[in-house]
Amino acid sequence: MSAAREYFAAIRRAVFSLADGLSVTVSYLLRRPVTIQYPDRTAQPVQRLLPERSRGLLEVDVERCTACGLCAKTCPIDCIVVETGKDAAGARLHTRMDVDLGRCMFCGLCVEACPTGAIRHSREFEGGMARVENLLVRFLDAPRPPAKPPKKGEEPPEKPAGSIIRSRLPGAFAPARRCAGGPDAKPGGAA
Repeated sequence: MSAAREYFAAIRRAVFSLADGLSVTVSYLLRRPVTIQYPDRTAQPVQRLLPERSRGLLEVDVERCTACGLCAKTCPIDCIVVETGKDAAGARLHTRMDVDLGRCMFCGLCVEACPTGAIRHSREFEGGMARVENLLVRFLDAPRPPAKPPKKGEEPPEKPAGSIIRSRLPGAFAPARRCAGGPDAKPGGAA
């Protein structure tokens, strides 16, 4: 008789255990949802909600960059390329400043190493592209003399955060990019 009693006691415990679990699930069915339908129904732009030190996409202000290469040296995964050269007169030129956002892990070591504040994290984070090759951002269009290290109090004005990366990744932040014929779609309409 005790075996039958234990059998039905086990069934009783299983039913009450199932009822406890389902009561939690049913209670969530009766609550008002709290998920915000992003990006359609946010009250204000998400960039305003991010903390000031958030680590968004990297951007480089070449007008402040001295081409010292400290950012590239401190990058643990070598996603930053800084190259210098000489012009015909022998003056130093900043010839290349590339950041591969597809490889970047947004650790912030390059930002801390930069003595002039030329490289920084923006609050932009939605720069997705259909092809990973398009995430290589070239911040220099043509060779130029590197900026001279500023004296205390004579730093050039900072550009608005995110303005540089938005201009260097055209179409990455536009809603039309998600369409079949977006700016980084392959020829022939394939994504």
